[in-house]
Amino acid sequence: MNDNELVNYTKEERKTHILKEINLHTRVSFETLSSQLFVSEDTVRRDINELELESLLIKVKGGAMTKAYHHSSSSTQTYAEESKKIIANKTIGLLHDGMVLLIGGGTTIREFIRMIPSDLNLTIFTVSILSAVELLDKPNIKTIMIGGSISSYSQMCVSGDVYHQLGNIKADLLVLGTNALDIEGGFSDSDWETVQVKKAMIQASHKTAILTISEKLDTVLKMKIANLSEVDFVVTEVDSDNEKLQSYKQAVPSLVFL
Repeated sequence: MNDNELVNYTKEERKTHILKEINLHTRVSFETLSSQLFVSEDTVRRDINELELESLLIKVKGGAMTKAYHHSSSSTQTYAEESKKIIANKTIGLLHDGMVLLIGGGTTIREFIRMIPSDLNLTIFTVSILSAVELLDKPNIKTIMIGGSISSYSQMCVSGDVYHQLGNIKADLLVLGTNALDIEGGFSDSDWETVQVKKAMIQASHKTAILTISEKLDTVLKMKIANLSEVDFVVTEVDSDNEKLQSYKQAVPSLVFL
């Protein structure tokens, strides 16, 4: 593309795009935004600095993340909150007393944890500190933190003893959020360490449920975690017969949509 073909976004259009991408994918890099907006990374950095001053996002190394995912997010409005509550409620239907779960982190997982019935007895392993803290409000859940050094990207434990600990368990169900999901691209992310831990989490579980708002369908990030054939359930806010899901059902007949 030559200079005459470049799209010239205004500053407000750029900032709107940045917020949409961050809300949808949790975090976005300067490099990705620069490519999408046809501007330099310095321009993106300046826009993000302004958005941070407006308290609309949180700047992190190499990019920015949604405020709703941060440890200080208890009073922050979650993007697509009502949709995520529908997803969380559907996921509760997969649970039964005495199960062993393995869970990740994120705003949809947070809604899921909040909806777990207080009288349900579960053992839950997690690599997410924020998920572990949320689980403390559930008196009948035994919470086991899988520890290691913490990724500033995903706020998950990603190294140290993580792989050894995951290798010694076999959970009944893995419950994970995702930043992108696609028929060909599977489910994917942008951080190498996070991707490797999520791969190990799949291996440590009998069944896998991916929780995602339907806006994330047909999107792909840089690094594949798994093919959809390796997933058992996809839980979205739309009905299972929604037209958005039909191509997925045809491509992966074994996949159950909730």
